[in-house]
Amino acid sequence: MPFFAPAYRGRDRLSGVPPPDATLTLDLDAPLDLAASLGALVRGHGDRTIRIARDRAWWTTRTRDGAATIGVSSVGARQLRADGWGPGADVAIARVPGLFGRSTDELVDASDSRIATLAKRRPGVRVLRTCAVLESLIPAVLEQKVTGTEAHRTFHGLVRRYGEPAPGPRELGLRVFPAPATLAGLPYWAFHPLGLERRRADLVRAIARDATRFEGLVDAPLEAAYARLRSIPGIGPWTAAEVGVRALGDVDAVSVGDFHLPHLVAYALAGEPRATDARMLELLEPYRGRRALVVRLLELSGMQAPRYGPRLSPRRIEGI
Repeated sequence: MPFFAPAYRGRDRLSGVPPPDATLTLDLDAPLDLAASLGALVRGHGDRTIRIARDRAWWTTRTRDGAATIGVSSVGARQLRADGWGPGADVAIARVPGLFGRSTDELVDASDSRIATLAKRRPGVRVLRTCAVLESLIPAVLEQKVTGTEAHRTFHGLVRRYGEPAPGPRELGLRVFPAPATLAGLPYWAFHPLGLERRRADLVRAIARDATRFEGLVDAPLEAAYARLRSIPGIGPWTAAEVGVRALGDVDAVSVGDFHLPHLVAYALAGEPRATDARMLELLEPYRGRRALVVRLLELSGMQAPRYGPRLSPRRIEGI
C-alpha cells in the first residue's frame, strides 16, 4: 500500500506540554524528510497513534518498559531533537539514532533518469527501523487481501476500543496500540464487529501470545528474521516485507504479492500498464540491495498505472 502522511492540523506549538522523561539531540549526516519518512507508519486518515506536522511529528509505541510517546522535530538543516514521555521513554529514545536508515539520496545518480529525477525531487526520504515488530506485523495482517479502507477501519477500531491514552501531550489525542496481552486475551468473535474474520483474528491472537519472540527478531540477521516470520502459517512474503521495511530497516524489501505495486513499478519503469510479481522483480533487479528506496520513491511520486475494470469494493463483515 502507498505510504501516506496526513498533516496534523492542530497547532505546531502545543500548550501545557509536560516535561519529557527523556531527551536526545541528534546530528544528521544528510538531509531528512521527516514527514515522508515517518509517513510509512501512518494507517490512513484518523490514525490516532501518530501525528505529523511540517517539521515535527509525534507517535506512540510500546517497549519492554511500557508505553511511550516520541516527539521529534527538525532543528535547522542537520539536527534532530527527540523527546519521550511515559515509562518506555528511555527505550524509545534510545531507538531514535537507528530509526532513520538509508536515504533516497543514494539514487540521484541512478542510470534510469526517471529514478534519478524522482530522487532529486524527494531528497532525504529514509527507510525506517522502528524496532517495534508487532506494531508493523499486526497492521500488515489486518491489510491482507482487503482494501486499505477495510484495513484502516479495523486498525482504528482496535486502537479506539482496546488501546489506551498515550503519555505526553494530551492535546494531540494520541492513543497507544493495544497491548499484546490484551489482544491475546480476546476471543476471536471480539474482532468480528471491527471487520476482522476468524482466520486473521486467530493469527493476530497467536502473534500477540508470542510477542516476546517476535519483538526479538530485531536482534536477528535479516535472513533469519524473515525465515522466522514466514514459518508462521498466515505470514507470507508480502506481510514479512511490510515488517522489514518499517521495523527492521530492510532497504531491499519488496512487498511481493501486493495488488497494485507490480502495476505501478512496471508503468513507471517500462510504460507497461499491467505486470506480474515476476516482471516487477525483473525491472527492480538493477537496484538489488536498495529496491525499497526505489519502491518508496515510486509510491511518493503520485504516479498510477491506468485502471481497467471495476475497483475492488470494501466489504462489511460485521453483520454476517
